[in-house]
Amino acid sequence: MSLIPLPESLVPFLEPYLPKPINRRPFITLTYAQSIDSRIAAEPGVQTKLSHLETKTMTHYLRSKHDAILVGVGTVLADDPKLNCRYGGGKIRPIVVDPSGRWDYNTSTLKKICDAGEGLPPYILVDESVEKEGVVKLPLLGGDNWEIIFDKLYELGIKSVMVEGGARVINSLLGKTVDSIIITVAPVFLGEQGVQVSPSTSVCLTDASWWTGVQDSVLCARLQTDSI
Repeated sequence: MSLIPLPESLVPFLEPYLPKPINRRPFITLTYAQSIDSRIAAEPGVQTKLSHLETKTMTHYLRSKHDAILVGVGTVLADDPKLNCRYGGGKIRPIVVDPSGRWDYNTSTLKKICDAGEGLPPYILVDESVEKEGVVKLPLLGGDNWEIIFDKLYELGIKSVMVEGGARVINSLLGKTVDSIIITVAPVFLGEQGVQVSPSTSVCLTDASWWTGVQDSVLCARLQTDSI
């Protein structure tokens, strides 16, 4: 399905939160769609459409401004996403964090997209103990490993990363080294059975701005320095 036009007012609204050069690490944007009650899916493992068509276009516009898009293995197993960019002819490198090597890229929709020349093949990050070919091996098991991941991506030439999910990835990054947060809020409650996103401790935001469209509202902000 083709994208609808990007609302003109979104371009200046998003501009202050787009990637800027940073020394020795990528610029990190955390972005996702959620319900009013902070759920990103109706149930664990269930793909749930939340974004209006105009904020879906916004997502692809944001992808066009980043070098890479990062998701956890739970997202690719549950949603089998395309992880490409369909705005302005942009190309974005998918990054899949898969410590145990559970995902089979060769049977995925992403593989078909890449074979058709409509996307870039992914960097699949696995733990160094995993016996698998065509992957990037890092010490990923046991503890916080985001610094290791982002250092490696920078080494691979990735200067900006758009982190899209899933819940475990989002929750572990909230309150850490994230440069911009862009959250789409859909006018729906998903209820207690939904998959919640929330940091483990209090996190304050700064430079917050809101945009409201036909259906959704979009929050752009940065993490307050003393929250990191």
